[in-house]
Amino acid sequence: MADETGTRHDTSMADVSAKPITYRLALASGKITVGETAFQHLKNRSLPKGDALALAEFAGIQAAKQTPSLIPLCHPISLNRVSIHTRLDADSSAVDVYCTAEIDAKTGVEMEALCGLNIALLTIWDLTKPINAALEIGDVKLLYKSGGKQGEWVHPDGLSNAAQEILDSHHK
Repeated sequence: MADETGTRHDTSMADVSAKPITYRLALASGKITVGETAFQHLKNRSLPKGDALALAEFAGIQAAKQTPSLIPLCHPISLNRVSIHTRLDADSSAVDVYCTAEIDAKTGVEMEALCGLNIALLTIWDLTKPINAALEIGDVKLLYKSGGKQGEWVHPDGLSNAAQEILDSHHK
């Protein structure tokens, strides 16, 4: 396909055929700030639409599995495991959300972890908005990835204790 200047742009999935199959793990995190009243409802599992934390966990897992149908150049993969972890932060009336994705494959699972994370955050938003419409999602980032040619990578800001605990529970 050429643009208006005649420059050709080719779009294709990455060729992973020569890569070895390795165990790969990715961890992404984010936060949703919900306000004091909504936080109490989240904590007590008394939101009008249901248990936002439980539903966010299921939605995040489902989304991670659907990543290749949502992001055009992601490889269709067969995940070993996806997990969503939520941590209530009373000091900031927020929920810290983590998503891990694991696979033995020729390609990584960063996008699956990020996709699962974002849908988990949006599910909390959807179920919390009847109590407080002034919600905020932030701090979305990839914290960790391992496997493949580059080996292990950790976000330059490091890992929180919660993130390290989650990783420790997932390593083979």
